[in-house]
Amino acid sequence: MRKIYLLTTEHLECGLWFRDEEDFIVAMNYIAIQAACSPEAVILAFILMSNHIHIVLRGSREEVIDFVNQFKRRYSQYYRQKYGTREFLRGNGLDVQAVPLEDEAPERVIAYVQMNCVSANICAHPSQYPWGSGNCFFNPDRPAGKRMGDLSVRARRQLLRSANPRVPEDWLVSEKGYILPSSYVDVPAVESCFRTPKRMNFFLNNSSKARKRIEKAEAAFRDQSILVCVPDLCRSLFQKGSFRELQGDEKVEFARQIRFRFSADATQIARVCGITYAEAAALLDRV
Repeated sequence: MRKIYLLTTEHLECGLWFRDEEDFIVAMNYIAIQAACSPEAVILAFILMSNHIHIVLRGSREEVIDFVNQFKRRYSQYYRQKYGTREFLRGNGLDVQAVPLEDEAPERVIAYVQMNCVSANICAHPSQYPWGSGNCFFNPDRPAGKRMGDLSVRARRQLLRSANPRVPEDWLVSEKGYILPSSYVDVPAVESCFRTPKRMNFFLNNSSKARKRIEKAEAAFRDQSILVCVPDLCRSLFQKGSFRELQGDEKVEFARQIRFRFSADATQIARVCGITYAEAAALLDRV
């Protein structure tokens, strides 16, 4: 039976799905490729966060799970080639929740997904976040792009990192080099669900993620912003090239510096340093 599902990958405790902009771009294109390869699973909304993803799909339970698993398989291969990390997402769990059609549940779920970036203090509105579908809905000025059909076969292969890329020729490619979500997200269905921009904004502003943003008074840095600074900080403080080269007291001081400079908590320190939450918390306990 075809239903609406919210699928969420397990949050990585001691690492990041996406370390830099290239990782996000590759993942955006892999989402698009999977949308082309699995038209029976229809994307209603999605967002790529530093250490997990959310995606709202319409289809059978088997179809939507296969969609995410195939995406993870593609991205894991890319990640392994770039970073040399094996079995990166093999043990990464997937939470699958059926979304009832009554009681405005689809609206609340889509708003929840869209507001993840706002809750993380990355931007003020989902439309400002490029790594998802936040800019798709009720937007008369959607970003323009080049048609896939206007690209050479070689350019398509380079863009999609595939020897046999099969995506519709009328799909649009952004200036950053990823297929625009408005090309494959079922925008009309979502806009019909919310009916008006005002009603959509109501659900965005009253989502649990919006309340979390209000509760977090301190400014936050993105994981990627901290990650870029880690090598330089290791060199300037300890004359070493990475966190893994640090010894006991050096790691304690490094954790203190990250917390002081970036207002990072143990969870974020664990992600950017590639350690477990327990290890990060233990370092902070010694500060």
